[in-house]
Amino acid sequence: MSEKREDYISWDEYFMGVAYLSSMRSKDPNTQVGACIVSPKNKILSMGYNGMPIGCNDDDFPWNRDHKDPVFNKYFYTTHSELNAILNYRGGNLEGCKMYVTLFPCNECAKAIIQAGITKVIYADNKYDGTPSVIASMKMFDAAGVEYEKYEFSGRKIEIGL
Repeated sequence: MSEKREDYISWDEYFMGVAYLSSMRSKDPNTQVGACIVSPKNKILSMGYNGMPIGCNDDDFPWNRDHKDPVFNKYFYTTHSELNAILNYRGGNLEGCKMYVTLFPCNECAKAIIQAGITKVIYADNKYDGTPSVIASMKMFDAAGVEYEKYEFSGRKIEIGL
C-alpha cells in the first residue's frame, strides 16, 4: 500500500486561499477583498467579494474614493465581501460558522457577521488597524463573543496554472 502525500495544504490555507481567489473577482481598482464562510465541519458554505449589487452595472457606478461629492464615490454603492458572502448563502443559518476574509471587517460588516451567528473571523490583513471602524468592529466582536484571529501565512506559495 502506498503512503499518502504529506505536502497537502492545511484547512486554513485552503479557506484563506478561496477567500483570496474570490477577491480576484472584485473590479475595485484600489482594494480587492474576498470572504469565505465555512461550517463547523469544514464545508464551504458561501463566498463573496467586494463589488456592486446584482443589477447595478459596474460600468454605470463610480469606483472613485476621493471625489468631493460622496454620491460620486464607490462607498455608497459597493457591497463588501463579508456582506456578500452572508447574503449569497441560501442554505439557512450560519450559526457557529467561521469566516475567512482577506481584510479585517469594517463596523458595518461586523454587525452583519454578529447577526448571522458567525463565531470566528480569520483575517489576513488589518491595514486599517486603529481606525474608528476597526476599533468599533473589535468592540462589537468582543461584546458578542466573536473570536477574531490574524491568519498566519505558512510561507508556502500556491499557484494556479494550466
